[in-house]
Amino acid sequence: MTLQRQFFSFSGVGVLAAVAHYGVLVVLVETGTVGPVVATLCGFLAGAGVSYGLNRRVTFRSDRPHRAALPRFLAIAGIGFVLTGALMALFNGRLGLPYLPAQLVTTGIVLLWSFSANRWWTFRAPAGTRP
Repeated sequence: MTLQRQFFSFSGVGVLAAVAHYGVLVVLVETGTVGPVVATLCGFLAGAGVSYGLNRRVTFRSDRPHRAALPRFLAIAGIGFVLTGALMALFNGRLGLPYLPAQLVTTGIVLLWSFSANRWWTFRAPAGTRP
């Protein structure tokens, strides 16, 4: 699959993951359960669960064993988790942007990071297994 097709597939999976992420975010914020930063981190975890399986199968068509791919995915997701929290704290907390626009910008930045890292590290075929 070409880089462009992979990115579009990754983005499509991202839409599904974002539905989970934003759903949790909005419910937690609008019910007053927690603030936007904590809520977005909870949503991030929900979206990550959706993302791993679909990206492994559909986007990257990876046959890297779960025991190798999952720890890598979790490391990349962990960095994305920290980026999400830091960017939301900056955009919503420090700069005072409303939480949904702040989350949209954050999502775009983290999308580029996670696509690149997952393509080149997490789901990349082990050396010598495929051309």
